[in-house]
Amino acid sequence: MAGGSMKIAGIVLIVVGLGLAFWGYRLSGSFGSQVTQAFSGADNKVMLSYIGGAVCFFVGLYLFVRK
Repeated sequence: MAGGSMKIAGIVLIVVGLGLAFWGYRLSGSFGSQVTQAFSGADNKVMLSYIGGAVCFFVGLYLFVRK
């Protein structure tokens, strides 16, 4: 990939990462998520959204700032 394509891919991954993190945040406040947390202590969809968002964000940031 050329340098410009890597920067575009980085921006896309940053936006996707932020979107996943926001989606996880919204899921964590839902009624179904609160019920799941009350019985099992964790909600896998929320955790996967946070983890996936963080990975996408940091990979995107790396691609964006890489020379």
